[in-house]
Amino acid sequence: MISFIWFLIIGGVLGWLAGVILGKDVPGGVIGNIVAGIVGSWIGSLVLGNWGWKVSDFYVFPALIGAIVLILIVSLIMKSMQKAT
Repeated sequence: MISFIWFLIIGGVLGWLAGVILGKDVPGGVIGNIVAGIVGSWIGSLVLGNWGWKVSDFYVFPALIGAIVLILIVSLIMKSMQKAT
C-alpha cells in the first residue's frame, strides 16, 4: 500500500514539474498531474528505455521527458478543440 502511495506522489510531482517546465497548466489539477506523470513515465520508458535515477518505480529522466511530451500533445489537442468551437 505504501508503494502505491509513493507511486501516486512521484507521478504527481513529475507531472507538476513537466507543467512547470512547459509553463502550461495540466488539465484536471492534481489528478491531471498524477495522470500526466504516470502516463508520461510509461511513454518515456517505451521510447527512451530505463536509464538515469530511479525513484520508486520511475526512472526520472525518461518519465519527465514523457510527461512533457504528453502535456504538449494534450495542450495542442485542447487548443485545437477551442478553435473548433
